[in-house]
Amino acid sequence: MFPICSFWSAMLPPSNPDEIRKARGADSRPAARFEPYQRERESDGWDIPEEERLLRTEVTTELARSIIARNQSPDIPFDRSVNPYRGCEHGCIYCFARPSHAYLGLSPGLDFETRITAKPNAAQLLAAEIGRKSYKIAPIAFGTNTDPYQPIEAKFAIMRSCLQVLHDWNHPLTIVTRGATILRDLDLIGEMATRRQIVVGVSVTTLDADLSRQMEPRAPAPATRLRMIRELAAVGLAVRVMVAPVIPYLTEHEIERVLTAAAEAGARTASMIPLRLPLEVAPLFRDWLERHHPGKAAHVMAKVQAMRGGRDNDPRFGSRFRGEGIEADLMHQRFRLARKRLGLGRENEVLDCSRFAPPPRQGDQLSLF
Repeated sequence: MFPICSFWSAMLPPSNPDEIRKARGADSRPAARFEPYQRERESDGWDIPEEERLLRTEVTTELARSIIARNQSPDIPFDRSVNPYRGCEHGCIYCFARPSHAYLGLSPGLDFETRITAKPNAAQLLAAEIGRKSYKIAPIAFGTNTDPYQPIEAKFAIMRSCLQVLHDWNHPLTIVTRGATILRDLDLIGEMATRRQIVVGVSVTTLDADLSRQMEPRAPAPATRLRMIRELAAVGLAVRVMVAPVIPYLTEHEIERVLTAAAEAGARTASMIPLRLPLEVAPLFRDWLERHHPGKAAHVMAKVQAMRGGRDNDPRFGSRFRGEGIEADLMHQRFRLARKRLGLGRENEVLDCSRFAPPPRQGDQLSLF
């Protein structure tokens, strides 16, 4: 029986030469792992040129039945989350969320970044779920699977409407993003920051704009993410810089530089995660390496496997976000020393849950105290 990573590497289909994959991370559409059939492109011998087609983002809407997802993972510091979208247009080649598209019968490759599902009723469901008498308050995490501030949020404003609900209910939340659209919501974020009800983590993978453009083709440039940290900090927000993922030989040497730039921009805390390559992400990332950095590909993967027990990925609780072995220990030691030297904290501030209450309705008599 073949290891899952070797199986999927062999199953990567060739890219479609008639598609213009401008600003896309993946190069093909490997079949989802639950699909019974694989696809291969084969010439039929007719030399008739097909019309080239620019790959555009397709957005479908889904009327969700519930919106708060629960988890009991010992690796994650939250027990509930909300994801306004499925798929992510940023197209980050290393994104650990790519395999989730397989549950929709779609490819974790190009489909993940070109076929997005939006949940326009997310805010209404959120208000209904936190308004139940049985609801027990705790911070809700956004951006745990796909980025809530990806490009289509500028049009759909689903995250904005969810943020408004939590603002009105005095409900704390955390956000992980690399999307500059979050700056649109500084009015709500600033108010919640003064109440100690929000923490935002901004992911900064590299300061190299060319490398960022290759592996995060539709995400904001590194300079824009530092500006995001600066503007979020200016409204009193406790911003966390997330150096994630750290990729051996490609971005590992930038750990100290990224932390320094983020601290100068106003970040208060910092975290780091070594590269993870679950399920279909491993062959997609290997293919990307061979296309963009063929001379470094073997070195990158050798070091990844040295941190993952000899495999492309180690899904075990306790090690999946950290890695193991000498290479992982040295990476974390460098990070800790730089974080301490720059005065960046380790933990986020404790969010205030004490003010949680339904917003006043029209006609309600307001309390005098």
